[in-house]
Amino acid sequence: MVNIDNSNKTLELDILDDIGPATKLHLIEGGIKSLKELLIRGPHDVAEITGMTMEKSIDLCNKARIKLEEINIIQKTFIPATELYNKRKNIERISTGSKNFDELLGGGIEVNALTEIYGEFGSGKTQLCHTSSVMVQKERSEGGLEGGVIYIDTENTFRPERIVSISKSRNIDYIKVLENIVVAKAFNSAHQELIIQEIGNIIESKNIKLLVLDSAISHYRAEYLGRGTLSERQQKINKLMHMLIRISETYKIAIILTNQIQSAPDTVFGDPFKPAGGNIIAHSSTYRIYLKKAGKNRIARIVDSPYHAEIEALFSLGEEGVTDPI
Repeated sequence: MVNIDNSNKTLELDILDDIGPATKLHLIEGGIKSLKELLIRGPHDVAEITGMTMEKSIDLCNKARIKLEEINIIQKTFIPATELYNKRKNIERISTGSKNFDELLGGGIEVNALTEIYGEFGSGKTQLCHTSSVMVQKERSEGGLEGGVIYIDTENTFRPERIVSISKSRNIDYIKVLENIVVAKAFNSAHQELIIQEIGNIIESKNIKLLVLDSAISHYRAEYLGRGTLSERQQKINKLMHMLIRISETYKIAIILTNQIQSAPDTVFGDPFKPAGGNIIAHSSTYRIYLKKAGKNRIARIVDSPYHAEIEALFSLGEEGVTDPI
């Protein structure tokens, strides 16, 4: 992995011959200031911002991808499986705060991946987000990545007081922890999308290693009501999820997104609850974790993973956030 110096000219837009002064101005006005952001936003956004044809926009984004491959910012299109295997052996992870939970995930919350957490009210979703926001700032030897956090709050659930209590319980300087968390309150789905489009500069300037989106689709469920709006809602969620995927892979950060649940009244046997968002959320998430209440404790179960078995782990919630049962 190369050391990324975001001030160097290798990531500037006009390194590509196809981007002249006028096109560059349009891109910057549209919030695209680097090759990374160009790749993340994709051809459709580029065409809309600049007014160029879709064919030219696709060609431009492909050239940006090739350039980023050349300087080892992103993984090459074709790579031997052995090389990929060796890279994955060194993949970085963030501790959840619970050894049981970490073992369930193969060592913690994975970088370059989307980890979806869903469950009923009080199951520990937001507590996991708060705890992970503290843990990521610890040294690598202690389960952290020595990096900052962007916390996108859509349900008014972020509490700095909780960060303070978790930090104090874990003997961490809460002032430094708070300083390394950038909170963005999303007032509606359009604002949420705008925040995600504009986080590139923050990720790089603040050494961000974790992006938390709590919750991913609450605004969409509130704003797009009825079957007549279902198609438009799902298209917007689909675009959002794929942008998050590209952000995690391009900037090499971990992403946690929480999801709401809905009941299936026709369920006769088994759990009547299922995550909201349908197949789009399901297919886009790298890992899906279902949290359930179990008396004073909580159960985390892997519902979907590229390689984990569908197993469960027991954890607790306390002053130190997510932890192991006593």
